[in-house]
Amino acid sequence: MSFFKKLKDKFSTSGDSISEKFKEGLVKTRDNFSNKLNDLVSRYRSVDEDFFEELEEILIQADVGFDTVMELVEELKMEVKRRNIKDPEEVQSVISEKLIEIYESGEDHLSALHIQEDGLTVILFVGVNGVGKTTTIGKLAHKFKSEGKKVIMAAGDTFRAGAIEQLEVWGDRVGVDVIKQTEGSDPAAVMYDAVQAAKARKADILLCDTAGRLQNKVNLMKELEKIKRVIEREIPGAPHEVLLVLDATTGQNALIQAKTFKEATDVSGIVLSKLDGTAKGGIVLAIRNEMKIPVKFVGLGEKMDDLQPFDPEKYVYGLFSNVIEEAEE
Repeated sequence: MSFFKKLKDKFSTSGDSISEKFKEGLVKTRDNFSNKLNDLVSRYRSVDEDFFEELEEILIQADVGFDTVMELVEELKMEVKRRNIKDPEEVQSVISEKLIEIYESGEDHLSALHIQEDGLTVILFVGVNGVGKTTTIGKLAHKFKSEGKKVIMAAGDTFRAGAIEQLEVWGDRVGVDVIKQTEGSDPAAVMYDAVQAAKARKADILLCDTAGRLQNKVNLMKELEKIKRVIEREIPGAPHEVLLVLDATTGQNALIQAKTFKEATDVSGIVLSKLDGTAKGGIVLAIRNEMKIPVKFVGLGEKMDDLQPFDPEKYVYGLFSNVIEEAEE
């Protein structure tokens, strides 16, 4: 049974609404990537060096990342030789298998958050301005609240004009309290207040916003270190997650941001916003493979429930759904 057939049996016929979200959210990438791949497959009668060279170009154009593409194509060449594949059409299924293998790298439950079952879970959000950080926090607050958890948000971005008000709008929208101080106040002091409030109100989840200034990396590092010290002093072992929000539409620039923030703080996971807005959704693989940080959530649309835990199989289903649904019965 081909890998496409397995994915079809798993997702196409299950009526899985989340799989459908990945399918709809990846339509721009699929139209870009799959159409070029289909064209490539139709033009070649055999799988030769020229075929692989063109495949490399298609993958690089999808923002899979140069290093990741080289690794993937080498593995594909070996697999094609091992299975004695002659028909270019069969390569598409092998590509999908290898994409999942590269992403998972032998680790389980990559997208799972480290939720403290019998205590307060503190999640710190970092990222530059304009990537959708506040929206991400609001959508995650909605997700946790709909799961029956008591959620509090901390307005720690005290520097950007309107950032506190923006978080308050989300707080009103999802029915979650926002702990804040005045604009320009010390973010670490806001975090201290928020932790005390979360403890007093017996909250399950504390979502902490931070400033997204990259102009002065030294200041950014100092600020994040101070915030983390304050949180850890009040709750040993916290923050339990440091999630870096990146805008998928910025492509390789998102990778540069990821490297900067990884130097500044211990990033435990990536939230890739606006994945539905880019034709270069291969950036998911570049981030995972080159940064060794798992993508924990992806933004697949504007709606409240369009922020979804990342699943490599559903991602590949979204990328290849037009071919998967034609897989032989």
